[in-house]
Amino acid sequence: MSDHLPASPFSFDAPSPSIPAMTMPRPDAGSRMDAPEHLRLAVESAGLAAYHWLIDTDEINWSDNAAHVLGCDPRAIGTGRSYASFLDPDNFTSRYDSVMRTSQIDEGSGVPFQIEYKFRPEGRLGRASIWLEDHGSWYAGADGRPVEVFGTVRRIDARHQRDQHLSFLGNCDPLTGMMNRGRLTEALGEAMSVAQREGTNCAFVIAAINNLSVVNEAYGFEVADEVIINMGRRLRQVVRTGDAIARYSGSKFGLILNNCDEEDLAIAAERFLSVARESVIETERGPVWALLSIGSLILPKHASDPNTAMARAEEALTEARRQPSDGFVVYKPSSQRSSERSLNAHSATEIVRCLRENRFRLAYQPVVDASTGEPVFHEALLRMEDSAGEIIAAAHLIPIAEKLGLVRLIDRAVVQMAVATLHRYPDAKLSLNVSGTTATDPRWYPQLTEMLASNRSVTDRLIIEITETVALGDLRETTRFVEKLRELGCGVAIDDFGAGYTSFRNLRALPVDILKLGGTFCSNLSGNRDNQYFVRSLIDLARTFDLKTVAEWVETSEDAEMLRAWGVDFMQGNYFGAAALEAPWPASPDADATNAEAVPFVLPSEMSWDDAPQPASEMKSEANFAERARPAASSPPADVRQQNEAEVDVAFSFDRDDLLVTDLAQDEEKEAEPEIAYSFENADHEIPIDEEAIAADDAVDSSVALPAEESREETLEPEPGTAAETVAAFEDNLSSELDKLRQAIAALDQSFRKHAPTPQVEPSFADLVSDSAQRAAG
Repeated sequence: MSDHLPASPFSFDAPSPSIPAMTMPRPDAGSRMDAPEHLRLAVESAGLAAYHWLIDTDEINWSDNAAHVLGCDPRAIGTGRSYASFLDPDNFTSRYDSVMRTSQIDEGSGVPFQIEYKFRPEGRLGRASIWLEDHGSWYAGADGRPVEVFGTVRRIDARHQRDQHLSFLGNCDPLTGMMNRGRLTEALGEAMSVAQREGTNCAFVIAAINNLSVVNEAYGFEVADEVIINMGRRLRQVVRTGDAIARYSGSKFGLILNNCDEEDLAIAAERFLSVARESVIETERGPVWALLSIGSLILPKHASDPNTAMARAEEALTEARRQPSDGFVVYKPSSQRSSERSLNAHSATEIVRCLRENRFRLAYQPVVDASTGEPVFHEALLRMEDSAGEIIAAAHLIPIAEKLGLVRLIDRAVVQMAVATLHRYPDAKLSLNVSGTTATDPRWYPQLTEMLASNRSVTDRLIIEITETVALGDLRETTRFVEKLRELGCGVAIDDFGAGYTSFRNLRALPVDILKLGGTFCSNLSGNRDNQYFVRSLIDLARTFDLKTVAEWVETSEDAEMLRAWGVDFMQGNYFGAAALEAPWPASPDADATNAEAVPFVLPSEMSWDDAPQPASEMKSEANFAERARPAASSPPADVRQQNEAEVDVAFSFDRDDLLVTDLAQDEEKEAEPEIAYSFENADHEIPIDEEAIAADDAVDSSVALPAEESREETLEPEPGTAAETVAAFEDNLSSELDKLRQAIAALDQSFRKHAPTPQVEPSFADLVSDSAQRAAG
């Protein structure tokens, strides 16, 4: 280090070795920068100001354009010391540090460096600053110490603005300017550490805007953005100094309240709710009313890390949203919740194991012709082989699989087993009940098409069942899905009919073949007058549209006789036979050993609905599937009954009532953000499993027993009052639809009589429907 130069107050590490070297041929000692004119123009055009720093004298010689690049008189920065006085005090490095405080050695070709720092054109006391990139090489004297530096500087303000913007995006939400979720997680961890160290409390709050999805649908996303911005501004105004607020996700804000106990938390929550209630939010489309729901918890009492804290605040928010209007809930530990979570984790592991080890099975329950009592088709219920080899019901796993994104994998495995069964039993007819998640997945149809393309003989032996509530969730998409299935030659059935309040218009729009009446209405039918009226009305309604009906959960002769008298086509229940694992059809002598235990299939998932391969003409069938399934009116002789029983349909069905309940908290999110740590929804490959983790999980959860098999595994017991409420809703719907039909058909009849020369003397459709309703009521 030169004796006459004081040590610089700025310190920075040596330049990174990854920076590309800039080497120059060393000029003669003491030479000045008299470059040819064309080189000078090239340097100036590049926005570079060149310099030569003679370290022994501290003199800096600048190119002629230095004033233009740096915005100051070059004479004011003619020495290293004076140049240093123009640098921003916040800099972490300087040219002096890069040259004089380096451990690198000049081997004869110079030592390159490249640094960035802030420069103040008006001097250190000036307020304006610019960013400079300083790129050069220093050369050593005979003693190895630096004696001179050749380099260039250029302004990089635009690049630093971009870098600052990227840094902003990495830490802040661009819509509101608040911290984003990642930065919030870090801040929450810091607040929890302080509270733990100082023996105090803090609180974490999630405040969610209610019904933002309604605003999106009614006014558009731009107005929803205005609501989010305004609500964030209101909350920020009432947050204490030292507390933090962030954009947690779509319609949610996260708040960290320091030095906060439960009493303080309640006061703060009321302040947040009040600021939302105080007035409407003015938007470009008019005023919008928005309220909040709040979930919260005290820390570190109820969580030891930020992720757990956020998950538990979400649980509290879910409870708050169940309350009328704007709710506030503080998380409280629950042994039941912990047990459910443990069971979910155990079940998820068991599902993945069963998929990998091919331990899912199909059990078949007969569906009989109502007039003859002979089997017409079978419904296949999902069973699972546990680790001990015992066969147990698997219906309880379906809601968990739906929540964790595993249900698509289960449905794929079931399709694989079903196609293998159809291939092995040529006389069988098969039907699958797919989940709502799978039915609305555009990848599933091309996968099914590819599976059936190599097994064309099975297409007219396949029925796809969709629950009514799923079908009504997106009628347009469901109609398209059903039409695609019928193009393949498959039959289509609506399962759990009666649970979704289907209108005449919706029922006519869906080109289905069979309606399966919900078992909750058919069970103990002879002892429930409300259900009797409702089921009879459903049967008459189906007959009006020329649809076949199946009554489920028939368990007594009284119920069977009542349904038979009302004209139901098929019946199913333990009265006619329980589900059994043994296939009721003789295997083809040419079939290989492949059966229902086949490995779950994997098909391309990149195809869309429109990209799906179209079925060959011979795969299509215009005949009504239910008509093809109709048995002979009289019972066949005993010696051919076995053959006829082999020509049956097989229906695969889960009762997924729980899966049809929409999560309002998710519906109200403007933009979906994954809240689950893992998902298998897109897994088109073998699922990697940590066997040691599974073993550890088994050790922890060995005390958690899976539910035992019940008599009706495929369904859930109805809650009291369900039938009465459904009947009332159906009556209202039926009355309204009948009025509309009468008015429309009356107008058509009047127009027909006016223009037709010889009117048809036949009962109108309105008369037929009215007569059907009167018979049902009677």
